[in-house]
Amino acid sequence: MDPVRNLRLSLTILATVIVAGMIGYSLIEGWPLFDSLYMTVITLATVGFKEVHDLSPQGKAFTIVLIIFGVGVITYAAGSVIQFMVEGQLRQVVGRRKMEKQIAKLRDHYIICGFGRIGQMICKEFQARPVSFVVVEKSPHLCERLEREGCLFVQGNATDDESLLSAGIERARGLITAVTSDTDNVYITLTARGLNPNLFILARAGEEGAEVKLMRAGASKVISPYTIGATRMAHAILRPSVVDFIDLATTRENLALQIEEIEVSPRSVLVGKNLISSGIRQTMGIIIVAIKQPDGHMLFNPAPDTEIAAGSVLIILGERPAITQLEQVAQGNAVVN
Repeated sequence: MDPVRNLRLSLTILATVIVAGMIGYSLIEGWPLFDSLYMTVITLATVGFKEVHDLSPQGKAFTIVLIIFGVGVITYAAGSVIQFMVEGQLRQVVGRRKMEKQIAKLRDHYIICGFGRIGQMICKEFQARPVSFVVVEKSPHLCERLEREGCLFVQGNATDDESLLSAGIERARGLITAVTSDTDNVYITLTARGLNPNLFILARAGEEGAEVKLMRAGASKVISPYTIGATRMAHAILRPSVVDFIDLATTRENLALQIEEIEVSPRSVLVGKNLISSGIRQTMGIIIVAIKQPDGHMLFNPAPDTEIAAGSVLIILGERPAITQLEQVAQGNAVVN
């Protein structure tokens, strides 16, 4: 049980026993409520003070029962308090409050539902960027790992509205549901779409046919790791050189050559220029593989006279320093030298 809930439960039981003792002495002995309360407290505390009034046989029997059950409750409550204080539970509560404040400040972040193998890899890639994200995970063991790694998280079931609201779904840019159950992924997608109609939702599909259900539930895009893995393994045999090139271009650890996407800001000097006049290829040595236009249309291997519009996404291939330079230019923070 959660330490805070455990402490609340023990204190609630203790208060119930005190009230029951006070009412019991008042009914059995006919004492005033304050005298009954005083008698109950000194009995549970076992301090050895003399009875307020002489007890009848029924009152003595009631006192015996109260001591048997009450002392156990007192011990349990004291143990809960000691556990809460000594074992660092207070520190955890304070840390949790601090994390909730950090989550409340996030804007345009991503929510990752599930910290399994796929969720962990996604978090690793996001941390390398870095990209702001919050993990929703119900496993206490995995939440402890998230805390050790310094990740923002919400402990709870991602199918519950409260958990997604605590993760800031109303302010989020996107949500990734990567739990192992297709049923849970569908339910999470439905819940997320209802809470934020404009949210980008990326869903994981496991079983055959789950893609259609997830799209119907409101997913923006569906990915099946098993289908991708099988296709990749087949291509490793049929097109080994192509696979090697993709690995070289997309592996984060590789600093020699990378494939990346960069969005062009409206205040960038690239807006209105074509690929030749932009100087991207000549100056930076970057290859424009494709351009995703603002209307969503994708131009593969664009012609040299293709004009760059504000909001376009450039799919590029180049070295990391050149990519960093182009990112600055595309954001409007620099010019092409």
